[in-house]
Amino acid sequence: MENASLPKIDIKLLWDADACVWVATSGEVPGLVLESDSFDDLIERVRLAVPELLELNGLPPSVILDYHTERHEAVFA
Repeated sequence: MENASLPKIDIKLLWDADACVWVATSGEVPGLVLESDSFDDLIERVRLAVPELLELNGLPPSVILDYHTERHEAVFA
């Protein structure tokens, strides 16, 4: 259940086709750079890492994570 009083943190999830992994970053969470070949595993890693990284940086660790996903692929006939 979302708590409207909690701050929202934007998390970018991008597919790196060269490395064949999903990458998570956020300009609002110092030190957040995670990767995984599984989208679901990456979401779980982000859920675990963000509160710890926020606390290490002196920021409130309770937030709402707002995910933004991008994946671009070329398709050839």
